[in-house]
Amino acid sequence: MSTEGKRQANFELLRIVAMFMIISLHYLVKGWVATPFPFVAKENPVGVLAWLIEAFCIVAVNCYVLISGYFLVESAWKPGRLISLLAQVLFYSLLIPLFFLAAGGISGGDLDVYDWIGFVFPFGTEHYWFATAYLVMYLFAPFLAAGIKKLEKRNLQILLALLLAFFSIEKTILPMYLATDRYGYDFGWFLCLFVVAGYIRLYGISWLEKQSHAVGAYVLCSAWIWLLALASNTLGSKIEVFARYADMLYNYNHLLCFAGAVSLFYVFKNMRVGEGRFAGLVRKIAPCTFGVYLLHEHMLVRYEWMNWLGVERVKDSFLFVPHMILSVLIVFVVGTVVDMERGKIYARVAAAAENKTQ
Repeated sequence: MSTEGKRQANFELLRIVAMFMIISLHYLVKGWVATPFPFVAKENPVGVLAWLIEAFCIVAVNCYVLISGYFLVESAWKPGRLISLLAQVLFYSLLIPLFFLAAGGISGGDLDVYDWIGFVFPFGTEHYWFATAYLVMYLFAPFLAAGIKKLEKRNLQILLALLLAFFSIEKTILPMYLATDRYGYDFGWFLCLFVVAGYIRLYGISWLEKQSHAVGAYVLCSAWIWLLALASNTLGSKIEVFARYADMLYNYNHLLCFAGAVSLFYVFKNMRVGEGRFAGLVRKIAPCTFGVYLLHEHMLVRYEWMNWLGVERVKDSFLFVPHMILSVLIVFVVGTVVDMERGKIYARVAAAAENKTQ
C-alpha cells in the first residue's frame, strides 16, 4: 500500500500480468499445445515455440506469492482477510457445480460423493492447490514477519541460503526426482518465497534495482530454461538421466525459475505507473485476479474451457499463438466480470448483516 492508502499500481499491474501468464500456462499444458517431453525438435517446431512461451510465463506463480509476502511482512495480520479468502474459494467451489446442474451441463449422476467432498472441502482436498498453499502461508504470515524483522541481516541471509539450498538448489543440480521435492506446488515453497519477499522489503537486492539489470536477468533466466530444456530433451534420447531434467527446468522451485521471478518482480517494483485512468483501472481489476484463477481452474472447468474455445483445432499449428492470446483474454475478462459480481453480492450481504446488528 502507498502512504495514501491506495494499492500501488505497479504491483497491481504485475498481478494482472502474472494471471495472464498463468492462464497461458494452462492453455499450453492442459490444451496439449506444449507437447510433453521427450520430442524431436525438428519434427515439432510448434512444441518448441510453445515451450519458449512457457519458459517466459513459468515465473508467474512465484511473482504472485512474492507480491503477497512483500506487503504482508509489514502489514497487520487480519482475520477478516482469512475469512474473505475462505468465502471466495467456497463461492466458486460450491456454486460452479450447482450452476452446471441447474443449467443441465451435467447431471447428478456425473458427480460422486468424492467430487462433492472436494467441492465442500477445497483446501484439505487441494481442489485448488494454490489456494491451499496460500492459505497455509497466510496462517504463518504473522510468525514469519515477526521472525524476519527480528533477525539481523546476516542471519536472515544465512536462513535464506539454507532454505533455497533445501527447496531449490539441491533439486536444480541433481538430475533426479527427490522424495522431498514438491516442484513448488506446496506451502513449503510459498513460505520460502515469503522469506525472500520479506528480505527484499527490508534490505533489497541492490544489483536488481537497476531496471536494465532486472529486465536482462528475467530474459536470460527464461531463455536458459528453454535452451537447457531443449538440450536436455535431445541428450535424453541417448542418456536417460537428461530426459528427466527437461521437465524439472519448468518447476516453480527450480533456481532459474526462482531467479527469473525475482527479476520480473523487480522490473515492476521499480516501474512508475502515473496516476490517471489506467492506474485506476488496474486497481479495479487486479483484486479480481484470484477469482479469475478460481473460476477457470475449478475441477469442472479446468479442462473444459479449452474445448469450449476450440484449442484442439489449432494446437498443432502456429495459429495457436493468436488463438491463445484471444482465449486468454476471454478467460480473463469473463473471470473478472464474474468476480466483480461476486464482490457486489458479498458487499450487499455484508451491508444487510451490518444493518441487522444495529
